[in-house]
Amino acid sequence: METLILIGLIGGLITGISPCILPMLPVIFFAGGIQGARPGSPGEGTDGASAPAEGTSASSTPTSSLFAGAPGAVTINSRGTVAVADRPKAGAGDSVGIGKGKGTSGKPADGKPAKEVSARRKSLRPYLVIAGLVLSFSFFTLLGSLILNALGLPQDLLRWVGLSLLAIIGIGMIVPRLEEVIERPFQRIAALGARRGSARQDRGAFLLGLGLGVLYVPCAGPVLAAITVAGATGNIGADTVALTVSFAVGAAIPLLIFALAGRRVAERVGAFKRHTKGIRIFGGVTMILLAIGLAFNLPQYLQRALPDYTGSLQSQINESGTVQEALDLGGIVTDENRELSNCSNGASELESCGPAPQLSGINNWFNTPGDEALNLSDLKQEGKVVLVDFWAYSCINCQRAIPHVNAWYDQYKDVGKGFEVIGVHTPEFAFERETRNVVAGAEQLGVTYPVAQDNAYSTWTKYRNRYWPAQYLIDSDGTVRHIRFGEGGYENTEKLVRELLEQANPGVELPPETSVDDGTPQDKTTPETYFSSTKVVNYSGEQDYKTGEFTVNPDQPKDTFSLGGSWTLDPQGATAAADGAAVQLAYSGTNVFTVLGGEGTVKATIKDADGKTVDTKEIEVSGNPNLYPVLEGDAATTGTVELELPKDVQIFTATFG
Repeated sequence: METLILIGLIGGLITGISPCILPMLPVIFFAGGIQGARPGSPGEGTDGASAPAEGTSASSTPTSSLFAGAPGAVTINSRGTVAVADRPKAGAGDSVGIGKGKGTSGKPADGKPAKEVSARRKSLRPYLVIAGLVLSFSFFTLLGSLILNALGLPQDLLRWVGLSLLAIIGIGMIVPRLEEVIERPFQRIAALGARRGSARQDRGAFLLGLGLGVLYVPCAGPVLAAITVAGATGNIGADTVALTVSFAVGAAIPLLIFALAGRRVAERVGAFKRHTKGIRIFGGVTMILLAIGLAFNLPQYLQRALPDYTGSLQSQINESGTVQEALDLGGIVTDENRELSNCSNGASELESCGPAPQLSGINNWFNTPGDEALNLSDLKQEGKVVLVDFWAYSCINCQRAIPHVNAWYDQYKDVGKGFEVIGVHTPEFAFERETRNVVAGAEQLGVTYPVAQDNAYSTWTKYRNRYWPAQYLIDSDGTVRHIRFGEGGYENTEKLVRELLEQANPGVELPPETSVDDGTPQDKTTPETYFSSTKVVNYSGEQDYKTGEFTVNPDQPKDTFSLGGSWTLDPQGATAAADGAAVQLAYSGTNVFTVLGGEGTVKATIKDADGKTVDTKEIEVSGNPNLYPVLEGDAATTGTVELELPKDVQIFTATFG
């Protein structure tokens, strides 16, 4: 369990600084931070006394005469700080002495000394807001779906409740009297965590946090995928709870820091003190606008426009063997996917592998009417045969398979009740999480069938998938009938598609079979090569594989690579730190491809097994990271590819066919 807690905390911390958190920051800053500022002017000393305001003298400090005729519990000490005596117990009498001593001497009737209470008592509001968020997020992520299902309520009900609560609290910040009316039904909840005698700004803080927890949708990764699947399927144990809470705490830590920073700014910057009402109204308007924006999913456009600056950190989590083993990603067995084990990879005949798991956790859809989501249950009711194809746009194996999938979709989509293909795009690299990159990659590959962006690995996990590409063929009754991992077997898969179409549409006239060349490598080829610092494969250089200077291996072993020159390595790949950075690949295969990113001209030299140069070419690299051909031959060969990269050009993988 300790490992799961650590994984949850680290995953949550990365999520807490990701672009997906940005929509929450204004609310956290204003409602969680500034609203929790202590009353009083800025510039107070460490002793609790305030600096005199401009244009006044130090003598303006409160004195005892100011409270003449006030209840005897009030007194002023030598520093000008307000002090109050202990509240008398019921029935102990009506009067409390003033000053020192008993009676009129200033000592309470019970003999206890007066307690000094600073007028600027520190508020717990930032902590209460974040505590409410952690509790709400943890509870509803694990149990929300199960509760709604049990009650027969729509799955998005909690989201709309949270949006409504956010808007109502925003209105309350603008109209304080309305806030009192709003809080009245929730008085006990609103007061949760507020100490007796605490500042009024603590009220409603925990309630606000509960509402934010329902709306909090962090950037998902394998940790959240595991939590979501466990919650959706009811497979909840102590380990899952520990993972969920630790993830929520990790994600909330940056938010708490931001809230505390807001409170500090409000207490220290004079402008905030002079314009308290205006800032409160601005905060309320911000909350209302956020509620409207979330209702229309507007923040996603901001998130798409920003680079995924936490992508490399998230990839280290994704690719960690410890994380994979602890979360059992791709192998989480539930009642929904248990029967998938009945299918064998690439069987020549149709099999029965249980109901197809529903698609879940999809970030975006495109190539659908209005970019609306598709539902397997709806497709089942329409009597359609469905192919769910897991892919990634820069994966060479996927790129060789997609022409076949395109051809099947074009050939059979209008046969009988229809044939549907759903391309579930699950990223292999951080840049493949960017929607604009996926859309561009799909267009380049000629993909016109519906695409679901599965950045959270949620659907991937539901299907217990581990491969790019992977195909799940579903009949018109919603049952998985065939599974194929990797390339190849296209004729067999198409034969089974035709069989299912005939079963769903008795007597239907099928069009001719498609004719697409099979580019699956038949000869032994070099395994795919990764240049990631955490996933390096096939490296055989003289230096340790870390950022620095390299020298190419003069005797490069077969199916390996080495680097030359200056390189910067990260969890995504390798970046040339200076012009002339070199990559040397000893390969076996007919074709050689590399995924490159950045801007510049890469020079490629191809040598045969004897070291003789047989070809040279220049590769113009620009735009999003993409797959570039280096060698396209007619037959399998063995030799060496040498690449010379200019500064700042990146290399991610090399693949061979």
